[in-house]
Amino acid sequence: MSYPEPLYLGESGEVSAYYRPTDHAPELVYPSGTRIHYLATGETTAGGYGLYRYEMSGPGGPGPHFHRTISESFYVLTGVMEIFNGDKWITASVGDFVHVPAGGIHGFRNTSGEPASMLLHFAPGAPREAYFEGLVTLGELTDEQRQEFMDYHDNVWV
Repeated sequence: MSYPEPLYLGESGEVSAYYRPTDHAPELVYPSGTRIHYLATGETTAGGYGLYRYEMSGPGGPGPHFHRTISESFYVLTGVMEIFNGDKWITASVGDFVHVPAGGIHGFRNTSGEPASMLLHFAPGAPREAYFEGLVTLGELTDEQRQEFMDYHDNVWV
């Protein structure tokens, strides 16, 4: 394996770092209290990846599914999460990391009754913000519209 083709062709570098302080307000707060921080989106990383801080105040999370176009990784920051590894639910705690390649069946949930948070990393950087935001009104859609939403956002439920 070798390095990819250069993305920057300049000679002296440039000032282009992005800083986001920890106390930045989340971009999305669900009625359940779950908060999502858009740390880096596919748009801001030129399609390279998406990184989100996912803070769950209590129970919830998606069941087993897979993606055809993106990989997804989980890094637990606080609390305890259960992550489906395609075979069984495993208990992941602070510092645990799980990577799921495209096509890998996975899911996550908080069953501890306590708050938990983790980083979600998607590669390449798909527009997951619209997926997260659309989940709020999913119950208002017809079955056909719900399926179109899932197809568009590359979520295949198993």
